[in-house]
Amino acid sequence: MNGTETITLAGLFAGVLDITATSTLFALQGLPLERLWQGIASGALGPSVFKGGKRTATLGLIFHFLIALAVAAIYYAMSIKLPILIEKPILYGTLYGIVVHVVMSRIVVPLSAAPKREFSPRAFITQLVIHIFFVGLPIALTVTHFSR
Repeated sequence: MNGTETITLAGLFAGVLDITATSTLFALQGLPLERLWQGIASGALGPSVFKGGKRTATLGLIFHFLIALAVAAIYYAMSIKLPILIEKPILYGTLYGIVVHVVMSRIVVPLSAAPKREFSPRAFITQLVIHIFFVGLPIALTVTHFSR
């Protein structure tokens, strides 16, 4: 499998797992999934997306998968320069999930057009766990599998 295929598979795998986990949490709280997906789109388009219905929710899903593909591409590119990422995918996948979550939650989202929310330690930890198990590890394991 070539690099593009590996990145695509890793990104889609992590994207599906991540959105499924977060969507499940939203559903269990009785919150509409459309609102979650619009929230993703609001990072690029601002709060007006919450008036856009299914169209802006779909944009949010597209943005989510583009981000997942970018995160997979970064890990893949780093694994070429740092072969230890392939040798120890559990360790580095876990660390990568932590880094991705911290960068997204503490840098990207605050700098985006998304409505600002108050920091919640519970939400931060929940999303940290999701990013470790459903983003960092799947990407690292997929890249490792297809790089050997």
